[in-house]
Amino acid sequence: MKPSIPKGTRDFSPDEMVRRNFILQTIRNVYERYGFRQIETPAMENLSMLEGKYGEEGDKLLFRILNSGDVTNEIKEKRDSIKTSDLSEKGLRYDLTVPFARYVVMHRNEITFPFRRYQMQPVWRADRPQKGRYREFYQCDADVIGSDSLLNEAELVQIIADVFSALNIGVSIKINNRKILAGIAEILGQADKIIDITVAIDKLDKIGAEKVNEELRSKGVSDDAVQKMQPLFSVKGNTSGKLAFLDTFLEKSDIGKKGIEEVRTLLNYLDTLKFQTALLDLDITLARGLNYYTGAIFEVKVNDTRSTFTSSVLGGGRYDDLTGIFGLPDVSGVGISFGIDRIYDVMLEMDLFDKLNLNKPSTKVLLVNFGSKEEHYALTVLQKLRAADIKAEIYPDAAKMKKQMAYADAYKIPYVLLIGDEEMQSGKLTLKNMTSGEQSKHEVEELMNMLHE
Repeated sequence: MKPSIPKGTRDFSPDEMVRRNFILQTIRNVYERYGFRQIETPAMENLSMLEGKYGEEGDKLLFRILNSGDVTNEIKEKRDSIKTSDLSEKGLRYDLTVPFARYVVMHRNEITFPFRRYQMQPVWRADRPQKGRYREFYQCDADVIGSDSLLNEAELVQIIADVFSALNIGVSIKINNRKILAGIAEILGQADKIIDITVAIDKLDKIGAEKVNEELRSKGVSDDAVQKMQPLFSVKGNTSGKLAFLDTFLEKSDIGKKGIEEVRTLLNYLDTLKFQTALLDLDITLARGLNYYTGAIFEVKVNDTRSTFTSSVLGGGRYDDLTGIFGLPDVSGVGISFGIDRIYDVMLEMDLFDKLNLNKPSTKVLLVNFGSKEEHYALTVLQKLRAADIKAEIYPDAAKMKKQMAYADAYKIPYVLLIGDEEMQSGKLTLKNMTSGEQSKHEVEELMNMLHE
């Protein structure tokens, strides 16, 4: 049988893991600097926890896990009346936010609010694989829950800027507010179509205005409303100009005006914090398709001449009552999620990893295996090296010297330690520098000091 893996998934080599861990550690360092604490949740959740939280399109992308045991007879007996729950009660998590909300409700007696958590784990979506889009990928979330202060949004924007600055990637941080979108739907006389409107206009940069209009009409949005919406698709200028446009457009919508006020409050916080506002872009058509967002929403696009990448590399937003679904109402939260796999692809395209000179977890010294007697002596030396925190290994077989040296070359091990009869008798071991080819003799203590340098 020819070995293969499912489409949209990948293996990662040791070199790739070094690069990925660099990204993860960079984000971790920033999160912890801002006071966030790490948690983890299971890869699978009960489907009742997942379904209905991501909108109609999101539900289609859930990976459902077949119930344990043989369900063939159950299918035969029920035939046309069979339900999804008869076959599957669990699913792989679609994101980290809904499982986090479930976690907060289950652990509310152990949590001190506001709770600042971060989480770095894979998620799964039954999407069509393409460049920058995978079925299994990592997310790195940071959320503050139990506070409705917009200072939290300001800090998350700072975190975004700090991370991408540390990774040396130029980005544009797009912001909007779901209350503004709700106000737009209200002004258009289509308040009941808010979900259809946000799902459609969220695709504007992917499919263009004409296709968005077609989708809106197909969802029952009136022609008059679609026409009134067109100016929103072409608003240009700086943030102040866009807010002025919205002041006029949403003049008769209380919820819309509340959204504008929240955007201005966020911008005032960032101004106080001396934030580089050139990174910000108020995008009136930014919707983020997830149904649970209720306030500020964020999306980050690469804005760097060294990259051709067009997909978003971060998303996030405010959710006012996500925990209410699980029995804990009126607990507001806000969060962001970095897309590690897309960031990795961007850094690879821009050759950023090569410039970092990352420290690879390579063995520092390989002990050559000359045979049973020498092997036992070498093992005592090996233990001392590892106890001194020196990365060391012994070749497991008494193979030919050429083969053992080739192994050291293949894994770029800088030193080889040779321990034969002469070395065992004198206590001075032969160290070979694999780069220069030079050999020198040292006692174990001296050797450890050398290898620590």
